Amino acid sequence: MIIAVDAAGGEYAPHEVIKGAIKAAREYQVEIALVGRKEILYVQAGRHLGKLGMTIIDANDVIGPDEPPIEAVDSKPNSSIVIGVNLVKDGAASAFVSAGNTGAMLYSSFIILGKIPGVDRPAIGSLITINTGSPVLLIDSGANANCRPHHLVQFAQLGSTYFHGLFGIDAPRVSLLNTGEEESKGNSLAQESYQLLKKTDLNFTGNIEGQDIARGKTDVIVTDGFTGNILLKTLEGISAHWLYSLLQSGQVFSKAYRLSLQALNRDIGMDAWAKRLDYRESGGACLLGVNGNIIIAHGRSQATAIKNAIGLAKQTVEQNIRDNIMEDTYEQTGISG
Repeated sequence: MIIAVDAAGGEYAPHEVIKGAIKAAREYQVEIALVGRKEILYVQAGRHLGKLGMTIIDANDVIGPDEPPIEAVDSKPNSSIVIGVNLVKDGAASAFVSAGNTGAMLYSSFIILGKIPGVDRPAIGSLITINTGSPVLLIDSGANANCRPHHLVQFAQLGSTYFHGLFGIDAPRVSLLNTGEEESKGNSLAQESYQLLKKTDLNFTGNIEGQDIARGKTDVIVTDGFTGNILLKTLEGISAHWLYSLLQSGQVFSKAYRLSLQALNRDIGMDAWAKRLDYRESGGACLLGVNGNIIIAHGRSQATAIKNAIGLAKQTVEQNIRDNIMEDTYEQTGISG
């Protein structure tokens, strides 16, 4: 298994990306191909290449975070994102991880890898791990702002297959994000999607409200990408605030009781809470429905987040998520690849 990693993408590239890739190579025992400007990567990662089985793929161009995705991808064929996605297409890499321009990642994946037959709209599936005993998959979390009801049904199918692959749960519970639990609640998109979801063979449990997301009531939450992205970023913002407050409180208590902060965090269980609240623990999100394994990491990803995104990529490959989606889509639509 070779996992390609965009060493030029994200706010902290290349240094933090390289650190995360080195940690992942050691912990997960995977071969990693760093994609970026080779002269820079050789200086920062050269001494680790032979020992960890890491390689460098030269990419002269970088797509910036604010560049228009379509124009940037079309005009920069030698960018780290385009080369990374092509590595997956050509079979030279089993997966590609990037914290770079999300729009460019989406567009390049669509045009280079193509969609799995039967999938109209690939979607981003993001794991929410506030409740560590009951993780939840949010789909779509940002790929499709404007959706029709049958798109949400496809998201539900993609999410159910993905969740089953990651956690081995048969018939994951699927819920529709809405303003109330009643069948008649919500706008026309929610109401029509509800009626279609009832007719599928999915384990559809009805509507779920925002306050129930972390209560272990469902496994897959379905919504459009506009709403999903707002929800995801709201949770990240709240979690970051609580994590900061938690760490500040820990410093106060450690001084009062003359204990090291690390020891105090461990003794009273603050480490576990910190992991719950830290978005870096989930690492990245999988783009489901394209013909390849693509992991989109947060633009602010540092070493820990990159390492965990690579771990998610490894798990996605090992569980044959793409092939499972292809098989399930064929069963549902009769369209084969």
